[in-house]
Amino acid sequence: MGRPRPLPHILFFVYLTLRLSPFTLALHAQGESHIVADTPLQVTGREESTEAPVSPVGILLGVFKEFVYGLQDYSMMAGRALANLLTGPHYMQDLLRQMDDIGVGSLPIVLLSGFFIGAVMVLQTGSQFTRFGQTALTGDVVAIALVRELGPALTGILVAGRNSSGIASELGSMVVTEQVDAMRAMGTDPSRKLVTPRVLAAILMLPLLTALMDFLGLIGGAVASVFSLRLNVVQFWTRAINALDFADIMQGMTKPIVFGFILSTIGCYMGLRVRGGTQGVGRATTQAVVASSVLIIVADTFLSKLALYLADKVF
Repeated sequence: MGRPRPLPHILFFVYLTLRLSPFTLALHAQGESHIVADTPLQVTGREESTEAPVSPVGILLGVFKEFVYGLQDYSMMAGRALANLLTGPHYMQDLLRQMDDIGVGSLPIVLLSGFFIGAVMVLQTGSQFTRFGQTALTGDVVAIALVRELGPALTGILVAGRNSSGIASELGSMVVTEQVDAMRAMGTDPSRKLVTPRVLAAILMLPLLTALMDFLGLIGGAVASVFSLRLNVVQFWTRAINALDFADIMQGMTKPIVFGFILSTIGCYMGLRVRGGTQGVGRATTQAVVASSVLIIVADTFLSKLALYLADKVF
């Protein structure tokens, strides 16, 4: 028999076999790769990132800053659109095209809505006046409510839903397809070419649409009063016309000017700041309708208060 092999030699042989086996080498290589990848000093151009803790105050501050920056950009764009009216060139062809789109294009929905709004007002108010035997006052209430409040506000909201979204989508598509950049490269001012005609067209057309909506609303109210309240048409129109004075008409015709300015500038602003392709165009369209409708309602509150104050002091 040979000489027995010492125990240390056997342990060294087992260790060497396990150490050089393919499975052990693969595990060792995988561990080193994790170490190399996770070590910032061994990756070229990579630094150890330290994220700052997110706090509610920081989030609110960021939202407030973004709101202030957006309000600044909107104010500058709206002011520049009005300042372009004082200097040339003026794009009259674009102005007429926008007047046709905003005015004539919105006419069917405004007239149809005005007729049925007047009829609904007569049905609601007449049912209450009947309890007190004062159905003749229906014409007074409908005329004042339509001319002062419902006509301008509903016209502004309807036109905002149709044209403010259309302006945002149209200008947003031009931004995405780089037509606005090409316009700047050719020496044309996008504010003068795209924004000013739309703002001026909305300011000019919205009072006319409001007047037509008031007229159709009175017609709808007269029809409803004849068939529902059994009132005379002449009596309804006489009471409605006599109930209105100059202050009511001025209030009803001044609000649409402000509403037209709001819906057109909001649509242009949302369209020109589109980012992110076609999805950005969709977001801008939705934001334009929501923002213009809410601002019209908010502005209507302050304009009503101002108009009532001036009616007592001036008219």
